[in-house]
Amino acid sequence: MMKAIVYHRYGSPDVLRYQDIETPPVGDDHVRIKVRAASINPLDWHQMRGTPYIMRLSGGLRMPKWTQLGLDVAGHVEAVGKNVSQFKPGDEVFGAYIRAGALAEYACAPASALALKPSNVTFDQAAAVPVAALTALLGLRDKGHVQPGQRVLINGAAGGVGTFAVQIAKWLGAHVTGVCRQGNVETVRSIGADQVIDYTQQDFAASGERYDVLLDAVGNRSLFEFLRTLKPTGICILVTGPNGRVLGPLGRFVRAWALSPFVSRKLVPFMARPNKDDLPLLQALMRAGKVVPIIDRCYPLSDAPEAIRYLEAGHARGKVIITIGGTTA
Repeated sequence: MMKAIVYHRYGSPDVLRYQDIETPPVGDDHVRIKVRAASINPLDWHQMRGTPYIMRLSGGLRMPKWTQLGLDVAGHVEAVGKNVSQFKPGDEVFGAYIRAGALAEYACAPASALALKPSNVTFDQAAAVPVAALTALLGLRDKGHVQPGQRVLINGAAGGVGTFAVQIAKWLGAHVTGVCRQGNVETVRSIGADQVIDYTQQDFAASGERYDVLLDAVGNRSLFEFLRTLKPTGICILVTGPNGRVLGPLGRFVRAWALSPFVSRKLVPFMARPNKDDLPLLQALMRAGKVVPIIDRCYPLSDAPEAIRYLEAGHARGKVIITIGGTTA
């Protein structure tokens, strides 16, 4: 048996329970991890609430099919399946996988979804990386095609995806402008932004500046405002959108697809999925100090409902972490 966060109906964090459940078995191609840290992502609270409703088509119409939360995980390998050769018990690993159930003392993941944790980062830091950093990397490199010397704007530069996007855009050689609120200006500057805009004092869409690539990690401005901010051949990467109860960000993504054929600038809706090929790259960037996870708050597993409430409020600086089993050094 193990402790885990579970839920059996959709709703607020009040539906979450900290209770004993069966320890997951190890599949032939899987690894069982003794979880040391996990991080909270927006998908966790969307799954918990069952919104946008379109998610329920696959996740359960009236009640959730999958009753655990947590995508990002870091910990020790506790057991491996018979087909797993790249890991052994005791290895320190991190990774991300759909419907992982990482908010628990133990979690099972496909071996292909994991990588060895760099020795110079903590379990907390490693758990902060997978979903958010992969979103930033794949968005900027593969969808935005960021090149050295280009001007890149990160809207929401102090958030989970945004803090990684600033650092990855700098690693790609761009001149980076970050947009955030006043209390986060120094944080965004400290991770490499060449320029920081406090949105309470200045409207980036009305500044007259034009950018080659814009990554929107907030969803708080209109598509036309983004188009005005781009150079004639610029690219806007949309990783989120308004939290509508029916379609959520998909409504904005559909509008972007419909508008794109009529404008020279590109509007690119993007939802990242865990990518085993790029975990080693993130591992190398962390080892080299090129990517340093920013952690806002840490909560024990039993306080996961409070962690999700805090993330839902929308003002987290970097990542919100769940620590499990004491110190995560």
